[in-house]
Amino acid sequence: MLELLSRYWWALVLRGIFAIIFGFLAWVWPGITLPVIVIFFGAYAFVDGILLVINALGGWRRRQDLWLVLLEGLVGVGIGIITFINPAVTAIALLFYIAVWSIATGVLEISAAIRLREEVRGEGWMILSGIASIVFGVLLIIFPGAGALGLIWLIAAYAIVFGVLLIGLGFKMKSRRSQQQSSSV
Repeated sequence: MLELLSRYWWALVLRGIFAIIFGFLAWVWPGITLPVIVIFFGAYAFVDGILLVINALGGWRRRQDLWLVLLEGLVGVGIGIITFINPAVTAIALLFYIAVWSIATGVLEISAAIRLREEVRGEGWMILSGIASIVFGVLLIIFPGAGALGLIWLIAAYAIVFGVLLIGLGFKMKSRRSQQQSSSV
């Protein structure tokens, strides 16, 4: 898995950039209507899931334990599709879609990081992104009536933090890949 993350470090950075863009747009336009937020979230979850599926399938022949990455990607794609199919969803239903997706993503990120622990130091970036996802999802479940504005700002903050952590992990993997290439020459 470490080689796969190192090879596709750019996918982690791209996921992080998409998360930050999503978070920034949600923060800048807090009064935006629910259907637009649904589309923003659905697009983010779908693209994030597709990138994870590509990442998992790209390394499947080399490693058979990529099911966690594949499952995380499929959850993201599924939540994105559900969001597009039902754009008139209420704020509470959207809240629980996001919470379940976030908690599932967090658990799978932490599981993948634990598997990486045997191969590399610095898996903490992935663990932190997983913890951030779980905390975000739990907060959404605990405080469902916080209001649309609070929800939008919470989503924006989470997306930005998650994006920054993924970019940090991506560049850590790029650095590791560069070190591997230098030592093999």
